[in-house]
Amino acid sequence: MNLNEHRGQQAPSGWSRTQDMLAAPTVTERLPFSVRVVRSEADLYKAVQIRHSAYARHVPAFAESLRLPETYDTMDGAVVLLAESKLDGTPLGTMRIQTNAFAPLPLESSLTLPPNMRHSPLAEATRLGVTEQFQGRAIKTVLFKAFFLYCQQQGIDWMVITARSPIDRQYERLLFKDVDPARGYVPLAHVGNLPHRIMCLEVSGAEQHWADLQHPLFDFVFRTHHLDIDLGPAPAHRRHRGAAMPHPSPRMQM
Repeated sequence: MNLNEHRGQQAPSGWSRTQDMLAAPTVTERLPFSVRVVRSEADLYKAVQIRHSAYARHVPAFAESLRLPETYDTMDGAVVLLAESKLDGTPLGTMRIQTNAFAPLPLESSLTLPPNMRHSPLAEATRLGVTEQFQGRAIKTVLFKAFFLYCQQQGIDWMVITARSPIDRQYERLLFKDVDPARGYVPLAHVGNLPHRIMCLEVSGAEQHWADLQHPLFDFVFRTHHLDIDLGPAPAHRRHRGAAMPHPSPRMQM
């Protein structure tokens, strides 16, 4: 049955374009750099090097606390991503992903999330940093895609980020929204009490939402298989959604 004939009207061009986007086949693409999960101390120190230098450009005082790996880097439920040049192995970017599988998210030490999120599988991206020397914008975009793919792999409902101004505008362009628009910028204990917006993106509805709005990165994120993003296998066991989660020790510093 032709849906337009049944309704007696012509489908909007945007509706047709959305269907075309959702039905498009997946293509494979190679990148000049790789993104993978840190699995050794040497790789972790590469990520820390990028993390410190990136923060030193914008918040030098806080960056002094980031010269060494942090407790959260090796906690259960956390992974650190590392982007490296395929040419010579130079570290180019990093991001830490922390889930609430074993403990509340770091941001929850500073605010209470809405009930519909608080009792759902969540993942918070922190410590995003890229080098200035090589394709910084592209590396950030691929790290975001890796974050999204990791959340799909782990069965996460909501991606959560904290962003200071003006970096929050980058997440707006990725269709993140404020968890609580009335709160505005919130001082966060795990980032030196610097004011950040708390923003989120629902994983399950992201593909449809991006297609509806014909996002320019839709094909890159949803219709391109990047062989150079390696997140490893999904874990065999995950915490049941309703399980209790202990709070991290107040001595832990992120």
